[in-house]
Amino acid sequence: MENIGMDKSESQTAQPGIEQVMHPEPLNIRANYRGSEKLKGKTALITGGDSGIGKSAALHFAREGANVAIVYLNEDQDARNTRSEIEMESQNCLLLKGDVKDEEFCNRAVQLTIQEFGGLNIVVNNAAMQFPEENLEDIQIENLKTTFETNIYSYFFLTKAAIGHLGSGDVIINTTSVTAYRGSEHLIDYASTKGAIVSFTRSLSKSLANKGIRVNAVAPGPIWTPLIPATFEGEQLEKFGKDVPLGRPGQPADLGPAYVYLACEDSSYMTGQVLHINGGEIIGG
Repeated sequence: MENIGMDKSESQTAQPGIEQVMHPEPLNIRANYRGSEKLKGKTALITGGDSGIGKSAALHFAREGANVAIVYLNEDQDARNTRSEIEMESQNCLLLKGDVKDEEFCNRAVQLTIQEFGGLNIVVNNAAMQFPEENLEDIQIENLKTTFETNIYSYFFLTKAAIGHLGSGDVIINTTSVTAYRGSEHLIDYASTKGAIVSFTRSLSKSLANKGIRVNAVAPGPIWTPLIPATFEGEQLEKFGKDVPLGRPGQPADLGPAYVYLACEDSSYMTGQVLHINGGEIIGG
């Protein structure tokens, strides 16, 4: 994939960000990606599925034959656009607007998904927030709470609500980050939540192995999603993702096939693991 520069991008004023105003627009699925019914008849529930990595997973799942329920915060037009794109894949999409920091909303999202589609097979915990600060003492307590409640509490809430509806062969996929492995001096709280997601994935995989429910994760590097212009500005935005060995930020389309792999039978002998899709940065784990 060509190296797409970010020099035309403008920062946004609120998280998690709006895809439709990004320049250049993210690539969510390659035109030459051919589905082969790997998820035919399945139902997936994805948090943060209106844009970015979550949207890419949703579109790839749909092209593989799954119906998709998308949880989003307040990005109504992005969510409607994603639903239209899923429907163009001849699959159904349920939009679920709400805050994943609210346990009751997470419970309701699972129930509404099951009511709409008759079951649930794939849970993708993906929603995230980040508030960069250069020093630990500059981290505001409200931002710290928002980061932990969005990035890890919600994983517990949604998974807890879903487990009783999952059976052998069903899967849970968590989005962690390269920062969980190498740390980040300006995203200390965010990186901490991503480290917690790795431990959550490993521990839950052991807990659910006897039920045949697999739990894995994806650890993206720098990916061009709405969260980036909603977080950074100026020189940081222009240089985003250019310091990895491959020399470019990743596109959501670089991630979607990994979620398909973890969701389908191709990864049937894999649980408690993390796929590292980060532009060539070599890290442990």
